[in-house]
Order: sequence, then structure tokens, then C-alpha cells
Amino acid sequence: MADDKNNVGSPDRDRIAMGEEHEVRYWTEALGVSKERLQDAVGAVGSSADKVRAYLKG
Repeated sequence: MADDKNNVGSPDRDRIAMGEEHEVRYWTEALGVSKERLQDAVGAVGSSADKVRAYLKG
């Protein structure tokens, strides 16, 4: 099925999908953390990239 252009939402880059290996690889490199640290952060604050960044900084 084609994407519904009328149903616009937050882009995928706003979320961290731990089930997608390529995304895990991207985010671990982008944030400079291990996969385990990224998983801990996502588990603590959810998959929002902004919340994960804030969690890892503080």
C-alpha cells in the first residue's frame, strides 16, 4: 500500500527503533554510546530521540 500523503506525522528520525539493527547502529554512532547504553536510555525515557539525548547528557 502506498503512503497516505494526507496522514503526516513526526518523521522517523524523531524515534529510535531498537528493533531495527541499522537504526541502532546509526544512533549508537551518532550519540557515541554502546548498544547497551542506548537500550537503557530508551527503556528509561522511551524512543523519543530528544528525550534519549537529554537522558544521556544528564
